[in-house]
Amino acid sequence: MPRSTDWTRNETLAAFHIYLQLPFGQLHRNQPRIVQLSQWIGRTASAVAMKLVNLASLDPQIVASGRRGMGNASKLDQQIWNEFLAANDPVVTEAATSFGHYAEQNGLPPFVDVLDEVPDIAEGKTSTATVQVRVNQARFRRAILASYNATCCMSGLRVPKLLVASHIVPWSMDTQNRLNPSNGLCMSALHDRAYDQGLITVLPDFTIRVGEALRHAELDPFAQTSLAQYQGKAIRLPERFRPAPAFLEAHARRFGFL
Repeated sequence: MPRSTDWTRNETLAAFHIYLQLPFGQLHRNQPRIVQLSQWIGRTASAVAMKLVNLASLDPQIVASGRRGMGNASKLDQQIWNEFLAANDPVVTEAATSFGHYAEQNGLPPFVDVLDEVPDIAEGKTSTATVQVRVNQARFRRAILASYNATCCMSGLRVPKLLVASHIVPWSMDTQNRLNPSNGLCMSALHDRAYDQGLITVLPDFTIRVGEALRHAELDPFAQTSLAQYQGKAIRLPERFRPAPAFLEAHARRFGFL
């Protein structure tokens, strides 16, 4: 039965987990994930939706864009945001753990939110460590696609199955920012591969630089139109969690663009 008590930290973190995975335009009471969480924690879907909007009211990028939430954010909401801005990965992990706790209480796998992306993990075919890595990667992908409205930041492609959540600083090179949505870019599989190989980069001012190999005059027409043409153009910025300039600079320097 719906409750009128103040939100607990675990409830707020579970809501924050959902906030990371949903585009700004889906923060409403009819959104299935919001309905599901409301049932788990014994609150109305309207109350959960309002909590997400209040969390949005503290999102620096949402605020900078001129949009506002309900303006009723709590001290706990602000505290969680402050923790997140200070160190992303621990808060993302704690939020996912809180979400998973409520899922398990309702007889579901703790990773039910990404079960459709990694279905075989429910069948016991992988080790616990591998499961956690794949779940984290799937959740990172959800957060990046939500921020970019499932649109490639370079080409504008909007086919989710052809999009990749690209780490700016690779998973293996920075254990503190593996889950940080500001360490990601939404790209088509082709642009992700070119980025991963250092054939293209994004500078700290959000403009694209294409390597000499791809700008060569004798390059095949497809590569010219799909990759080289973006030289000097600005990427499409996400609604939330802009790529951090420091991460972009690190990638550009690693491949000799700076």
